[in-house]
Amino acid sequence: MKGSYLNDAFFSRLEALALNLRTDLAGFFGGKHLVKSYGQTVEFADYREYMLGDDIRRIDWNLYSRFEKYFLKLFTDERQMHVRIFLDCSASMGRANPQKGNYAIAVGAAIGFLAIHNMDKVSFQLIKGDRAENPFGTMIGKNAYFRAIGELENVTFEGESDLAEAITGSPDNGSNDGLTVIISDFFSEKDWKKAVDYLCYKKRQVMLIQVLSPEEADPAYNGRVNLIDSESETMDDARNVKMRITKSMLDAYNEALRDMMGDIRSFSMSRGVDYITLHTDKPIERMLFGELLKVGVMG
Repeated sequence: MKGSYLNDAFFSRLEALALNLRTDLAGFFGGKHLVKSYGQTVEFADYREYMLGDDIRRIDWNLYSRFEKYFLKLFTDERQMHVRIFLDCSASMGRANPQKGNYAIAVGAAIGFLAIHNMDKVSFQLIKGDRAENPFGTMIGKNAYFRAIGELENVTFEGESDLAEAITGSPDNGSNDGLTVIISDFFSEKDWKKAVDYLCYKKRQVMLIQVLSPEEADPAYNGRVNLIDSESETMDDARNVKMRITKSMLDAYNEALRDMMGDIRSFSMSRGVDYITLHTDKPIERMLFGELLKVGVMG
């Protein structure tokens, strides 16, 4: 991958970790996530009294000989979840700043690796305009995963994106079967919150990852500058302006950024959604072993 932040040693360290998903998700049989319901694994969990219609093969006859009552053995249930990763491919995510795009790709790749390593299914959906493209299909196993990761270097960042329209219009969102990760800077005039509400309605566990470059998180411009909107198509776009940057303007920008991040945080808390912000000048490893641990998504 061009400009990759990931290497073999990094993947090796990830192998000891796992994604922590809610225990009330449905998922598919055959995974490694313990859920609250009882199932057919070999790990004993509890007993309960026999009820009409139960499978008599699960009766513990040793207990019957002692108490002359029928008891069933209950075993833990393990499920395979589907981790869906939506990557915002708008111009602000990487056209003018390739490092930001590479960083966002690597974050998604690392989360996908954690899922695959723990026997979950993974799909990458690239948000372009008002559509979500799934070029690799649903991946199961590391061979399929690494083939897809090799193709992610060809992702381009251009135009604008409508997260809500793309995600709600995707034919592959699933229901109550795992984690949805949205990777974006959330610099959009579109109402992306509708996408989160839709995913919550579908009983998906949701995590928002906001990626910011150092210039976006803490701009240090001064004097006269030409400000070019990365999502503008022409130089005479009304969003492109020439202006003199003053300290008061920088203060106003920083306040607006804090307000935006505070709004995302409060909205996420109200929906039971995980939210973290990443700066591209910080090592991805610190993010994975820090921020995700803080919100309890990694263990």
